[in-house]
Amino acid sequence: METPTTPTDNNGVPGSETQPSKRRRKKSIVWEHFTIETVGAGCTRACCNQCKRSFAYITGSRMAGTSHLKRHISLGICPVSRQKNQMTPYTPGSKTDATDVPKRRYTRAHASFSFDQDRCSHEIAKMIIMHEYPLHIVEQPGFINFVRSLQPQFNMVTFNTIQDECVAIYHREKQSLLNLITGSPGRISLTVDLWTSNQNLGYVFLTGHFVDSDWNSYSQILNVVMVPSPDSGDTFSQAILTCLSDWHVEGRLFTITLDQSLSNETIIGNLKGLLSVKNPHMLNSQLLIRNCYARVLGHLAQDALGALSEIIMKVRESVKFVKTSESHEEKFVQLKQQLQVPSTEKLSIDDRTKWDTTYHMLVSACEMREVFACLDTYDSDYKIIISLEEWSQVETLCTYVKYLFDAANIVAEPAYPTANVFFPIISQIQVELMQAAVSEDSFVSSLIRPLYERFDRYWENCCLVLAIAVIMDPRYKKQFVDFTFSKIYGENAETWIRLVDDGLHELFLEYMMRMLSLPETLMEEGNEDIIKSDPPEAAEASHEEATDGLSDFDIYLSDITGGQQMKSELEQYLEESILTPRAQDFDILGWWKEKSTKYPTLSKMASDVLSIPVSTVAPDSVFNTEIKRMDSYRTSLGAANLEALICAKDWLRHGPFPQPEPQPLEVSNDMVKMEFLA
Repeated sequence: METPTTPTDNNGVPGSETQPSKRRRKKSIVWEHFTIETVGAGCTRACCNQCKRSFAYITGSRMAGTSHLKRHISLGICPVSRQKNQMTPYTPGSKTDATDVPKRRYTRAHASFSFDQDRCSHEIAKMIIMHEYPLHIVEQPGFINFVRSLQPQFNMVTFNTIQDECVAIYHREKQSLLNLITGSPGRISLTVDLWTSNQNLGYVFLTGHFVDSDWNSYSQILNVVMVPSPDSGDTFSQAILTCLSDWHVEGRLFTITLDQSLSNETIIGNLKGLLSVKNPHMLNSQLLIRNCYARVLGHLAQDALGALSEIIMKVRESVKFVKTSESHEEKFVQLKQQLQVPSTEKLSIDDRTKWDTTYHMLVSACEMREVFACLDTYDSDYKIIISLEEWSQVETLCTYVKYLFDAANIVAEPAYPTANVFFPIISQIQVELMQAAVSEDSFVSSLIRPLYERFDRYWENCCLVLAIAVIMDPRYKKQFVDFTFSKIYGENAETWIRLVDDGLHELFLEYMMRMLSLPETLMEEGNEDIIKSDPPEAAEASHEEATDGLSDFDIYLSDITGGQQMKSELEQYLEESILTPRAQDFDILGWWKEKSTKYPTLSKMASDVLSIPVSTVAPDSVFNTEIKRMDSYRTSLGAANLEALICAKDWLRHGPFPQPEPQPLEVSNDMVKMEFLA
């Protein structure tokens, strides 16, 4: 008769001659439900204690393991166990036989976890900020029950507590960013964007762009200012002044880039005046970019699409016909296969609030036009007729919209690009539109001429700044600007080339004068090479120059004669060979970081120029056809609440920020008072 035995070790057969004298008890929890039975020489089986069914366990030197035994109990295969579970009704929190099935045993390391109420509260606050959940989520029963199911020890925080924690996060992150900006040696450029709301209130987003001391570029929201009257002439000037004061950068403003909706003459005049005060010498306040790059491209794309609105509507309805019915789509696919159309594009219905989706819809439909042309004979429900000429016009339209789409994609990436990348892109669009506007094809010229006239105004406004930026790229330098202007302006190119050359030297002269005006200690610490490179006679005459009141005149003479090392930095850079080959993944900030010893003054100028922003919108809004609107929840918050939550989200997403040496400056003592208007 088979003799039941109790398992005494982990691997061997009970009673084996190779079995060690000191036997260990098996650890697997399945042995609470099974008993090992010896059924023959070198053969043992595991018998279920409930249904008495036996399973293979050890045969000779082969061991079957315990996984199949666990499944027998945990999956309800055992009929006796299943019957018991069915007879016992389930109530939440009650213990039934179902809870007695084999479970994984955890090591003691898991038991050492210590619950931290404050840390959990902090993580909830971060979650609310990062995902824009309402503050009162902590009062919602569903969320409370969910958290309790995860950690019964957690005491759900109150509305006021989570509100205070969000404010605390805002202040901590603001101090961290303030330290970074304060420790950055260069200037800061601002973008000004405007959101609206159903209450006709405006919300001005001020974003700072700068390069830190380690040559890393940053683009961070600094302030969100609610303005009751967005059309007021001095509203935006006051918002900018508040931002500069708040972040202690009153004397470091470099450029301002505007949202296109702000470009009326009163606002432009006020901001030019502000730049002339805060940045009096640099290009006579020409560093004001009046139009947002992404918005200009968006308006051009919408104008182009609007010119063929009737044809696009027929294409859209055709795509809807296919995509909104499984039977229609099945017939469409069958017809495509029969016609052997090679397109891999998938049809998609566009979202009219995103112009890129309309472009993609047209591109995919154009590749399927042969299928659409025959679809009425294959599917009698299809009644839309699009002529070959109309398809040809759509294809031509897509050719030019693609230039805009590719250009917009540059600023749709999470990492904001440096300013040097825009001149080649914008100049190419200028050339393509200029040539198409005078095309012999009447359809092309009539379609593109209005776009060219609009884009040409933008080009003239920004080409000086962008040309200086691309000159700071060692792969292009001034030769590329000369080449591009010759294509665009022909015989008049020399006038524009001289304008850029004068602006470049004027800007460099301003940086040179700033370096010379630094305190002697700073000059010794940061510009030893410059001082050592001065001619001996200049050093001997330094005392006389400092006392005769004509030091500025001496600087001017030194500049125009080329005797000053800081002048020669620019000339030496321009005369050096262009960097080849032109790698697409070129790290321009890294290049200037390496060259900062050779070009101590020019590298500072390059740092500021390359951080100039040309687009005011966030990457996820580049293709929007409408100005962003603040939702009803956000508008119900007080102005201080709104700024804290939006800014903190941006900082948490891009942080943590590297910290320079501790700075004495502190965040403004103006406390953010959290208010929630029901």
